[in-house]
Amino acid sequence: MREIVFKMERPGLVEEGQTVEVSESVTPVNVNYMIEPAVAMSGLFKFNERLKSRQGVVKSIIQNERGYYVTVEFDE
Repeated sequence: MREIVFKMERPGLVEEGQTVEVSESVTPVNVNYMIEPAVAMSGLFKFNERLKSRQGVVKSIIQNERGYYVTVEFDE
C-alpha cells in the first residue's frame, strides 16, 4: 500500500472510504496528481516515484489551520 496526501480547499468534496480517481500532470522536472474532478492536489514527485495506479481509497481527511488534507491509499 502507498499513501499520498492531497491538499483540498473546501470540506465535503470527498468522504472517508470513498474510491477516487486521480489524474497525473507531468512537467519537465516532476509529476503531481489531482483527485478528479479537480477536488484536491498532491505535492510534487520525482519521475521514479510515479503512481502505478490511478484509483485509490480515501483513508482520512484532516483539517488544520492551513486547510484540509486528504490521505488516499493506493494498492501498490
